[in-house]
Amino acid sequence: MRDEASLEQRLEALLTVALEPVSAEELADVLDAEAGEVSATLRALRQEYLDDRRGFQVVELASGWRWQSSPDVAPWVSRFASRDVSYRLSTAALETLAIIAYRQPISRAQISALRGVNVEGVSRLLEQRGYIEEKGRAASPGQPILYGTTEVFLDRLGLASLDDLPPIEEFVTDVDTARGLADAPAAVEGEI
Repeated sequence: MRDEASLEQRLEALLTVALEPVSAEELADVLDAEAGEVSATLRALRQEYLDDRRGFQVVELASGWRWQSSPDVAPWVSRFASRDVSYRLSTAALETLAIIAYRQPISRAQISALRGVNVEGVSRLLEQRGYIEEKGRAASPGQPILYGTTEVFLDRLGLASLDDLPPIEEFVTDVDTARGLADAPAAVEGEI
């Protein structure tokens, strides 16, 4: 008769079939184990997979643990994943999501002012997909709804918290460069 499966094997099996990240507490409950033991085992597995340079990793996100591909194989995974583009977000949706992520909590009117266009449809789509949610209401006239990102957003980006977002300064042109671009003469058609 075969020995009982190890905690590592059971955790690997559960993460393989999980559709969403699973907390250590949920895993411990299913496995009749202690949450601390589950977390320690998952951290050891994570290190083992990193040391072995596997094509997958076990990562801890905002809402729990999950399998994901290694960044080392990102070009191949991206090429494979781009074959099904039904869940891609438009540029407008990505811009809106970035504004919400970095400025939350924020109202639709504030987002529209920053983007220069109405974002009602885009924000509704982001809310339907679970990337943003109502975080409260502003204490201003009309008490507009304030939006912020969700755990789904963090999970999709592979982040444990908003603190893991890259600094906004990495994406913003400094003031002197922006002035130089604004002052540069426009290219005349035909000039190279």
